Amino acid sequence: MINLTINNTKVSVTEGTSVLKAAQKLGIEIPTMCFLEGLTNHPSCMLCLVKDTISGKLHPSCALPANEGMEIITDDEEIHHARKEALELLLSDHVGDCEAPCRPSCPANMNIPLMNRLIAEGKFHEALKVVKEEIALPIILGYICPAPCEKACRRTQVDEAVSICSLKKNVAIDDIENEIQYLPEKEPTSGKNVAIIGTGPAGLSCAYYLLLHGHNCVLFDKNEEAGGTLRYDIPDDKLPKSALDAEIEIIKKYGAEFRLNTDITKEKFNSEILNEFDAVVLAMGNYDDSNLESFGFESTDHGLQINRNTFEVVDTGIFACGNIIRSRRMAVTSVAQGKAAAHSVHQYLNGIKPEKKKRMFNSKFGKLFEEEIGEYKKETIPDARINLPNGKLDNFSQEQAITEAARCMHCDCRKPTSCKLRIFADEYEADRKKFLFGERKKIKKYFQHDIIIYEPEKCIRCNMCVEITALEKNTVGFSSIGRGFDVEINMPLNRSIKEILNATAIKCAEECPTGAISLK
Repeated sequence: MINLTINNTKVSVTEGTSVLKAAQKLGIEIPTMCFLEGLTNHPSCMLCLVKDTISGKLHPSCALPANEGMEIITDDEEIHHARKEALELLLSDHVGDCEAPCRPSCPANMNIPLMNRLIAEGKFHEALKVVKEEIALPIILGYICPAPCEKACRRTQVDEAVSICSLKKNVAIDDIENEIQYLPEKEPTSGKNVAIIGTGPAGLSCAYYLLLHGHNCVLFDKNEEAGGTLRYDIPDDKLPKSALDAEIEIIKKYGAEFRLNTDITKEKFNSEILNEFDAVVLAMGNYDDSNLESFGFESTDHGLQINRNTFEVVDTGIFACGNIIRSRRMAVTSVAQGKAAAHSVHQYLNGIKPEKKKRMFNSKFGKLFEEEIGEYKKETIPDARINLPNGKLDNFSQEQAITEAARCMHCDCRKPTSCKLRIFADEYEADRKKFLFGERKKIKKYFQHDIIIYEPEKCIRCNMCVEITALEKNTVGFSSIGRGFDVEINMPLNRSIKEILNATAIKCAEECPTGAISLK
């Protein structure tokens, strides 16, 4: 037996055991991307680096044999920095988007490509669920959102953007026309009560997500009808009142209570609101049109002073969102802020110090080269954008919606939650631009296989797919082609991907640490 010490803990392993496996025996997890049990170790990613304290050198633990008396540290500042740098080197050669450009361009961060794919398959109810995860008022926004997502859509390099806003509205209107509307299952009732002052887009959105978290919501408004700026500032030929009323009615059905014709004065706020409710959200529109100046809250040139990460006005349960903190924002931004404020309120009500909801690392490579457009057109249809006679005031038929959604070019990664490069880049806060020099590689997409897609510019050359197919005697499989830094994993002898992968296709897709090989 070999005796060694890892992180000041002694362990005995059989001869030939790697330091990686020895650490696992102690319950110590070392990050890996290019290691798979049963295959030859090719430490190409260098993510599993550990330090030999006797020599002071760093080694890839997957290929380092355990030696008698060895003393190993699996994580310190030097190791962390080296792993981060290894990830940044991999990212410098990685050409792929974790998220399609449309999604981060949406203030609400809606999963637009997934919505498009579901609509293209005729799954309207499932698409609505995706929409409602991030957007509480899809019909309203379908009419009035200026669609920053469409400006970022890669389809514009072919002809025109996918009609994302209208598709979002389409699935919501389809639901409204049903006898029973979709209401997501609430979390267990908390018994906590939240006052929301203002019933515009921010207030309505905040209420929706607080209700989803199991809290009781009462919305106050000085006007006779709910809707705030949506009702009183936007003309009917831009936003039909019937659409506004329909979405307010859904929030009422979800459990919100509306107290209208109620002006919240400083006295009422201090004597009633603060005493009766566990948290308060200020969402009453433009700061200049409110009476908050007399409340003693701090303001800026734009509006109410808040913690921009948590939407807290003060740290005693008062929050704010929407135009009250900065006027003339897009309604979709107010809706997004309402959801973010609800997240902070939910944390506060659970005794947790509010923190900003972090977005995961996102690799992105910019505009397509001219020769790459054809690669992306492989996943779409040639049809032109469907422009309805009255624009956003019209609505697609289901057949039109299916066709329009099928124009999406599937720019997002097929492994957004399982790609190890993304997971570890997020964990180590890697800078994807650190080693970007010169012109990037050009994207290719191989679709000839029935069940998988191969995108070589996402490959990290771990060689796992080469070995997986080599173990299967009746298939040719991938090969390493080229030498040195220019080596690539590709099809040998000019064969197609369909020819070289048969029995091992699913296994390769499952084990590929990035989105290079993925299931269709």
